[in-house]
Amino acid sequence: MTDQTDQNWDRLWTNVNLATVTDNGAAYGAILQGALAVVDGRIAWVGTAAELECFEWTAREITDCGGRWMTPGLIDCHTHLVYGGDRAREFEMRLQGASYEEIARAGGGILSTVRATRAASAEDLLQSATERARRLVAEGVTTIEIKSGYGLDFASERKMLQVARALGRALPVEVRTTFLGAHAVPPDYVGDRAGYVRHVADDMLPGLAAEGLVDAVDAFCEGIGFSLDETRLIFERARALGLPVKLHAEQLSDLGGAGLAADFTALSADHLEFVSEPSLQCMSASGTVAVLLPGAFYFLHETRKPPVELMRRHGVAMAVATDCNPGTSPTTSLLLMMNMAAVLFGLTPEETLQGVTRNAARALGLGDRGMLAIGLRADLALWDITSPAMLSYMIGAQPPVEIWRA
Repeated sequence: MTDQTDQNWDRLWTNVNLATVTDNGAAYGAILQGALAVVDGRIAWVGTAAELECFEWTAREITDCGGRWMTPGLIDCHTHLVYGGDRAREFEMRLQGASYEEIARAGGGILSTVRATRAASAEDLLQSATERARRLVAEGVTTIEIKSGYGLDFASERKMLQVARALGRALPVEVRTTFLGAHAVPPDYVGDRAGYVRHVADDMLPGLAAEGLVDAVDAFCEGIGFSLDETRLIFERARALGLPVKLHAEQLSDLGGAGLAADFTALSADHLEFVSEPSLQCMSASGTVAVLLPGAFYFLHETRKPPVELMRRHGVAMAVATDCNPGTSPTTSLLLMMNMAAVLFGLTPEETLQGVTRNAARALGLGDRGMLAIGLRADLALWDITSPAMLSYMIGAQPPVEIWRA
């Protein structure tokens, strides 16, 4: 795969095996004994060492990778990384047999995180989120999606999204923000669900979007969350504002949320343990990515798995993410999620790598990354492994040797 239109490169990596994650006919899109060149933060050439010898080129910097493997930078496409407090006591109560209702009566559940997040300063939220993000970055993550949804009022949702933006400036990682005002009904709107949904759609979303804080819009469409009609109202407002949508769907029951997401050409529908085959057919037609979240499945002792074979049969792209959050998936290891997706859900190691690179990029609407291909961002991770399968084989214990972002 050569492009000789520009042979004056900023940097060249040689003696490297490339998992390009492209459809080049080889597993993982592999190019053995390869080389990769970059100009202005973009991949300018990729191919074999033998091809490299067939024409003249120059590079200001050359890196010998010692026969290691290079992949695209990893992408965590579903997180709730910014929040206050923790839910360790709730975890302990659940292990002792307490029900969700008992935990809620004791002050637990999502509203406990809402209280802690509202009370925390932006500085405190940034400090705690930075520590979580650093652990992801150390594993080769170069792009992270961060949702709001633990503020549930304008000021607190704004604070969360501002912290997410600040995190992208503080660390070598690109942050994509998602507004999740429809995460739960806050205490101040008990008894007035309709009023809260209108507040989300008519006040919070337009106001936050006007400040440039929103890259996408999400909702929790579930029996304990928001109905199809409530979700549709919010999605219609998002569409009017020109914002793409995503959806927490079919985690606990089949409400048809994935089908609704497909109707709005959603970037992704996430969780999907209870998704139906007709909804998957709609997702396939709309190009909506299925984001699988094995951390929450494991943490909540779920038994119903996402229908991976049906997703394959209907050509639905599958992404994998941490769902990092304090209540149901308190993890900051995307590599561990790759292992869990393979062991718990039956994805192949190649599918898990696609799930945290090219399919994760699609789930965020980012067509400029996720593969090692000419013209894409040079987000790169170098691994001291014998094959790409080791990234899902090792249980979260194989950090990259080096990471480059653009």
